[in-house]
Amino acid sequence: MRRQIPLVICFICGMFMLVQSFIPHPVLVSVYEGVLRWAMVIGVFAVAIGIGTLVRLHYRRIARRSPRWIYSIVVLAGFLVTAAAGIIGGPRGKWIDWISENVLVPLDATMFSLLAFFMASAAYRAFRARTMEATLLLAAAIIVMFGSVPIGDFLWQHIVPQSLAAKVPFLPEAVAEWIMSVPNTAARRGIMIGAALGAIGTSLKIILGIERTYLGGEKI
Repeated sequence: MRRQIPLVICFICGMFMLVQSFIPHPVLVSVYEGVLRWAMVIGVFAVAIGIGTLVRLHYRRIARRSPRWIYSIVVLAGFLVTAAAGIIGGPRGKWIDWISENVLVPLDATMFSLLAFFMASAAYRAFRARTMEATLLLAAAIIVMFGSVPIGDFLWQHIVPQSLAAKVPFLPEAVAEWIMSVPNTAARRGIMIGAALGAIGTSLKIILGIERTYLGGEKI
């Protein structure tokens, strides 16, 4: 019974959210808005559970002197200081703004600057022209970079014959824009459609009770 009731509730809620999208009746819209408000309330409790889990996990690491436990002290200290600044000074207070501008923003900049090296390494491995697909990817990347940076226009104006450069002065930029607007957009839409179909399939499995991992069990 402990499993059947959650499955029934999940089925009813899932079917209601599915049906109300196609039947915009005032009653259904009102119930839908109420469900969204309840979802916000439940989200508050979820945040509280997450905070409790975070504190308990890092407290245990500190108590047991687990490997790299010193970072758990940094996590808890940052959490407590930020929470205190937000509670005392308000969400738009000067303390929370100072933390955001002097701690969060530099950390974000550092993280994304490090990601540039990983992206360069991944690009090197992906652009090695070993197959036809990798060769096409390499050629498209070179064209896009050539048409996007100022040095590309400089090289186009000074290396290619003047007659050709005069007729089509913005050819590298135009080709790069075409690649980003047509093939890139088509591939991105294909990925989005695939992800949407996957989300629909997973949702139907959850509504119909096929996927039960959220109950702590295994699939049937």
